[in-house]
Amino acid sequence: MPLTLALARERAEGECRTALVPETAKKFSALGARLRMEQSAGAQSHFLDTDYAEVDFAPGLPEAYASADLILRVTPPSLDEVAAMPEGAVLIGLLKPFESRERLAALNARKITAFALELLPRISRAQSMDALSSQGACSGYQCGLIAAARCTKFFPMLTTAAGTIRPARVLVIGAGVAGLQAIATCKRLGAMVEAYDVRAAAKEQIESLGAKFVDTGVSADGSGGYARELTAEEKAAQAERLTKAIAAADVVISTAAIPGKRAPVIITRDMVGRMKYGAIIVDMAAESGGNCELTQPGEHVIANDVNIHGPLNLPSRMPTHASELYAKNLYNFLSPWIKDGELRIDWDDEVVAGTVLCRDGATVHTAVRQILGDA
Repeated sequence: MPLTLALARERAEGECRTALVPETAKKFSALGARLRMEQSAGAQSHFLDTDYAEVDFAPGLPEAYASADLILRVTPPSLDEVAAMPEGAVLIGLLKPFESRERLAALNARKITAFALELLPRISRAQSMDALSSQGACSGYQCGLIAAARCTKFFPMLTTAAGTIRPARVLVIGAGVAGLQAIATCKRLGAMVEAYDVRAAAKEQIESLGAKFVDTGVSADGSGGYARELTAEEKAAQAERLTKAIAAADVVISTAAIPGKRAPVIITRDMVGRMKYGAIIVDMAAESGGNCELTQPGEHVIANDVNIHGPLNLPSRMPTHASELYAKNLYNFLSPWIKDGELRIDWDDEVVAGTVLCRDGATVHTAVRQILGDA
């Protein structure tokens, strides 16, 4: 029997993405996989059922998952959704591996082999599979648009009959994929952009986009392409220089996050108190607690006359392209292991070994075990 690849409609509130798009459906079919999908699973991403010529459709989630060998998802499954999965199936998605011990226990109880794309090793070969980067690009772009739409000033410089309008000043904190996309978006819109990152290597990337690097004298290059946590002394030095840059900005976009941990608090209440009247903070890290001390996830709050936005699930605001990018990440991860319609995983492969979360009824990822225990 050929591999049965299944997909159900995402049921998380506000989630509009899908893990299978017509382009990748054709590619999986060409590898010999049978495809089954819940009806209208791609509708919120603006893909119609008729766009999926290679897919068999099921009326609901239980029928879609029945006898499935491989299940694709965007968000982590609920406990009810885990219960509907065939025992021993393979699951892959953005599973928020550090979030829920209960979910891990449910996956292990059904002996689900689960791959969490957040755990993907940060190596060159895995770049085409890196969902955090592809979705981060969507998030950074959306932050730039939110900032421009909410700002009380023009982003570009304008020369008018009434005089010249100076461009808005934007400060982007964090220059990973999301931060760089926010920089590029704000620059395209004409703003004066400064940016800061604790990684020394980010200076060249920031300047290549035409932004000015804010040098605090603190470097926190860490392993795997991520920043390490700063010491108390380093945080104090960082805060002193950043306070001046934040006070001068009309817009601050913060994107700093540490996988599996609360987002570092970079913008304190005192810093907010020194910002311009009517200034804006767009805190992309709101989902993991926020880079601003006053951020409320999912809310728009005003403190000291500063507007603080804590948007959630930013990629879902542009679900068509976000889904296309994410679905390609999944295909690039899985396609090497699908041979003649069968799933043949090389467990010794570096990418596979680094990404697998659960296998044979146990949590096998070392970092997740250290934080949540053996669920």
